[in-house]
Amino acid sequence: MADDKPRLGKGLEAIFGENVSTVLEEIQRTHAGVAEALPLSEIFPNPYQPRSRFDETKLEELAQSIREHGVFTPILVRKAVSGYQLIAGERRLRAARKTDLTTIPAIILEFSDEEMMEISLIENIQREDLSAIEEATAYKTLIERLGLTQERLSTKVGKSRTHITNTLRLLNLPQSVQQLVLYGQLTMGQVKPLITLSDPAMISELAQKILREGLSARDVERLSKAKPTVHQPKATTDYRYAEQLLTDKLQTKVSIAPKRVTITFTDDDDLNRILECLGVLEDHEI
Repeated sequence: MADDKPRLGKGLEAIFGENVSTVLEEIQRTHAGVAEALPLSEIFPNPYQPRSRFDETKLEELAQSIREHGVFTPILVRKAVSGYQLIAGERRLRAARKTDLTTIPAIILEFSDEEMMEISLIENIQREDLSAIEEATAYKTLIERLGLTQERLSTKVGKSRTHITNTLRLLNLPQSVQQLVLYGQLTMGQVKPLITLSDPAMISELAQKILREGLSARDVERLSKAKPTVHQPKATTDYRYAEQLLTDKLQTKVSIAPKRVTITFTDDDDLNRILECLGVLEDHEI
């Protein structure tokens, strides 16, 4: 008898560039007839879920709907050594656990660890409901675990390389500032000007000032430019103004000492971006 368990069919590579969420939702709709009732106790979280925050009010609203009408759309899982791992449908799973249900309809797919990670991270990125920090962490995981360049990642997730570079740079902020972004107290626009500052203490101090005074992204940009990015014993020549000009132009840390200019970059993609800003990049990339 042929195996009638649903599969992606086209393969993951074929759906990159499409909306992964739409593809997964289509699988859930068209294969609802082969869904199985799996015990909630045997379904474990997705280890690659980038979201760390879930709106409890909305979860309770969904739970109430499930109490009244049940779970209409099956979740997606894969078989694990013990039980099942969730692929898609975490809100439904969490809401169902708030009710007196003991089982939930689920479609079992066959995914490798690599496929599981890719589709879970990319689906959440494409949904655009992650915080900027969660998004940056997802990019970092895909780059490190799959050995991707930012250019290749850009193609996979449908975002520009510049957006990916700028988002990744948020991970250079102090953890306390990252937490403010993670929990929606500050926006990416508000903290972006702080990335070019070199003093963690100053960054944290400015972040608290933004929070207290409700400063706009434009206010923060003016404020950060008014602060020197490098603190050194005063030399015969003060290079801070020149450093700030280059920092603003290149959007990265620049240090100037007598007869020496130091430009900081994170990787080859970031270096290419800086060379483009300087107008010296040739036709081929590094």
